[in-house]
Amino acid sequence: MIKRNSYLKKIIPFIDTDLVKVLTGLRRSGKSVMMELIKEELLKRGVEAEQILSVNFEDINYIELREHFKLNDWVKEKSINIKGKIYLFLDEIQEVANWEQIINSLRVSMNIDIYITGSNAKLLSSEMATYLAGRYVQFNIYPFSYQEYLLARETSDSIKEFQQYILLGGMPFLVNLSYMKEPSRQYLQDVYNSVLLKDIIQRNSIRDTDLLERILMFAFSNIGNPFSAASIAKFLKSENRKQSNDTILNHLKACTSAFIINKIPRMDLQGKKLLTINEKYYVADHGLREALLGNKQGDVGQLLENIVCIELLRRGYKVSVGKIGNLEIDFVAEKNEKKMYIQVSYLLADEGTIEREFGVYRKIHDNYPKYVLSLDDYDFSRDGIIHENIRNFLLRGDW
Repeated sequence: MIKRNSYLKKIIPFIDTDLVKVLTGLRRSGKSVMMELIKEELLKRGVEAEQILSVNFEDINYIELREHFKLNDWVKEKSINIKGKIYLFLDEIQEVANWEQIINSLRVSMNIDIYITGSNAKLLSSEMATYLAGRYVQFNIYPFSYQEYLLARETSDSIKEFQQYILLGGMPFLVNLSYMKEPSRQYLQDVYNSVLLKDIIQRNSIRDTDLLERILMFAFSNIGNPFSAASIAKFLKSENRKQSNDTILNHLKACTSAFIINKIPRMDLQGKKLLTINEKYYVADHGLREALLGNKQGDVGQLLENIVCIELLRRGYKVSVGKIGNLEIDFVAEKNEKKMYIQVSYLLADEGTIEREFGVYRKIHDNYPKYVLSLDDYDFSRDGIIHENIRNFLLRGDW
C-alpha cells in the first residue's frame, strides 16, 4: 500500500475534530486506500481497533445498510460496548438514501469522528450544502502522480518510466497488473464503463447513452482545446445527431460531477475576469483516454498538458487558462499567495515553437514565475522565463 503522504498531511490536522472528513474523486482513484491509511494513523496514535467501524456500501454484505435508518441502528448497536470515541468510515456513501440526515444526526449525538468517500460531486455537494454546511472538510483524491507512480513501481525516474506513465496513467490498481500493457488497458476500459454506468448514467437518469458517450469522447479527444456546447453540437450534427446546447452542457456537467473530466475556466488576464465560453477540459487520468482512443504520437503534447493540469489540481492550485489579446497561456495557477504561469510543449523543436511558447509572456508584466515546460533536456531559459524538463517539474516538491 503506497503511502500517499501529500494527502495524509492535509487530512491529519482534522483528525479528532468535529468536522466530517469527505474524500471525493474518480471511482478507483484511491479513496478506499486513503481510508486505510487514515486507520493506520489512528492505530499508531493508540486508538483501539474496536473503536473503528467501517462499511463499504458497494459490498453486497452491507446492502441492507443502504437504508439510512438501518445504518443508524447498526452504528448505535456496534457502539454500545465500545469505550472512547468511535471512528466511523463509510465508503461510497452516495449508495445510501438520505445519508446526510444520519451523518448529521450521528455527528451531534455521539462521540464520533466521521470519514466518508463519494464518487459523485453533484450528489455530495447538494446534500452536504443542505445538512452539513460548515461542518465538513473536503479532500479531492486523484490517481497517482508521476512521483507516486515511481514509488509504486519501486524505481527511479527515467525516460522509459515516464513514457509508460504517459501511456498508462496513474490509476492505483495498475500496480497489481505490473503495468502490463494489454491487461492495464482492459482494466482502464472497465473503469471507464463503471464510471459511465454507475456515476453518470444511473445517477442522472440518462436514457440516451450513445449521445453521452459521443459527448464524452469529444471531450477526451479535445483535451487542452477550448470548445463550447455549440462546437459539440456542430460535431454531432455532422454525425446526424441534433442536440440542444443545454442538453450538451448538462451531459458535460454530469461527467465533471463524476470526476472523470475537469473543466478549467478561461480568464481574461487584461480585464481580470473569468470568461464563460470555450472552457478547456482535462481527463482525470490520461490513461483512460489512451485506453479508449489509442496512443497517437501527435497527441503527446495534449497528454503532457493534461498531466501538468492534473498535477496542479492535485497540489491544490486553482487553475485557469489565461487569455491575453489573441494569445493564450496554458495555465495560470494560484494557491494562497503563490501564482505562476505555465506553458506546456512536447519539444522546442525549432525557433517558431520557441517563439510561440516564450513570446506570449512579453505581454505579462508582473513578477510571478513564468515557466515553459517540455521534454527537452537542454535548458532554453531566457529573459527571466524558466524552461524546465516536465519530468523534473513534476518531481519537484517546492512549488
